[in-house]
Amino acid sequence: MKTRTKRALLRAATATAIVCAAAVVFIPATASAAPAQATGSVNVRSGPGTSYGVVDTLRAGQQVEVLGCRSGWCYIEKSGPDGYVSANYLRRGSGGGSGGGSSDRFDPDFNLSFNFPQGSISIGSGGVNIGVGPSRPPVTGPRPRDDEACFYTNANYTGSSFCLEEGQSISALPGAWNDRISSIRNEDGLRVTVCEDTRFRECRTYTTSARTLGRLDDEISSIRVR
Repeated sequence: MKTRTKRALLRAATATAIVCAAAVVFIPATASAAPAQATGSVNVRSGPGTSYGVVDTLRAGQQVEVLGCRSGWCYIEKSGPDGYVSANYLRRGSGGGSGGGSSDRFDPDFNLSFNFPQGSISIGSGGVNIGVGPSRPPVTGPRPRDDEACFYTNANYTGSSFCLEEGQSISALPGAWNDRISSIRNEDGLRVTVCEDTRFRECRTYTTSARTLGRLDDEISSIRVR
């Protein structure tokens, strides 16, 4: 699902507009999560299908948070790049038991819950449920424009921030930003390379947004956007 579809939903001003857009939205905005673990080694992809690029790999038993599933693919959060994983490789819960039964697997259409300044919606087998009124404070800091990625000092896209366009880079972050970045909003699927050292050394590349950065939290000293 293209990023612009999600943006249209987020900008909807009324409950009617939210319901209309909810029928086609797949990427969660701010969603409630369910704990899970990988049942085997599996690729994490930038979109819901094998045609999308691989952004990371889960190992057997790795703990993740599932934000929602649709058509056999689940959107997960974890340390490192977030992305999509086949529901066949996920087991409910965070325990270390053997499990593996059908009751432990995620449904192909596990409920998605979205929170907005205007309210909230839940999409699942029970239909669409709408909650009117604020569910949580709106996200602070700018949203990226087209072909742009934004960087934030706090997790969940909050705190002080700045944005870079595709093709821009900073080989050495200034003191006010060096080792202070904690989340990245990359809604257009750009190749965002963040590095622990100046001049683009010891790097990791993200092609999706990341609410948290794991070991790279407050460790970034140079950035390149492609």
